Amino acid sequence: MSLRNPFAPELLRDQVWLITGGGTGIGRAVALLASELGAATVIASRNLDHLTPTARAIEDAGGRCLAHGCDIREPDQVEGLVTATLDRFCRIDVLVNNAGGQFPTPAATLANKGWDAVIRNNLSGTWHVTRAVATRALIPAGGGAIVNIIANVFRGFPGMVHTGAARAGVDNLTKTLSVEWACHGVRVNAVAPGIIETEAISRYPRPIVERSAGSIPLKRLGTAEEVAIPIVFVGSPAASYITGETLYVDGAARLWGDLWEIPDP
Repeated sequence: MSLRNPFAPELLRDQVWLITGGGTGIGRAVALLASELGAATVIASRNLDHLTPTARAIEDAGGRCLAHGCDIREPDQVEGLVTATLDRFCRIDVLVNNAGGQFPTPAATLANKGWDAVIRNNLSGTWHVTRAVATRALIPAGGGAIVNIIANVFRGFPGMVHTGAARAGVDNLTKTLSVEWACHGVRVNAVAPGIIETEAISRYPRPIVERSAGSIPLKRLGTAEEVAIPIVFVGSPAASYITGETLYVDGAARLWGDLWEIPDP
């Protein structure tokens, strides 16, 4: 689904947006939209090859973009990302914590290594970036916004226990920091996408994806652009009195339909 930009031109003029996982999928859509609205963008990923096409597209359209390799699981690399951003643009106005990853598995057969890998990436990595950006840029500047991209954990996450636990942790982190950092003018919100048609969805068997679409009340998967627009909204000045919230962008999937089949005992 192709959507028109619904925002006022230059809404984000002179802002700097840092987007982890910004080279593909939802992160790419956010970077492109933020740049279109006037922001300078910094996109980060473990794989620089994932960033190059997005950075080139932004620059070809007249925008400013810094692509920086960073493994968010490593605090030293996160500090390097923040340093590079401040050296280039002197400020950070909005952080979008979009980087993460997981794989489908029943809880009973999930290895400790798999659990640790997903928790370290999706929860600890999000915290490393959040802390570094807040303490080095947002709090000293007296304001800014953080948008954490989580997942549909409204009723648990059967088949994805590792990322369900991690994303629920980020949901609580969002609520906690929105209170602690309100005195600094820092807003913290989360956006929880449902099943979105991106490059990542191709890693899952197509019959499962199609069955998932049928369980969504809107009867289709979402698009990256449909998630990017709410992300930009909650990060922008248009949401200046919204903090501590989790916005579900899932076609009401959290309220109806189940993908996990409950076996007989």
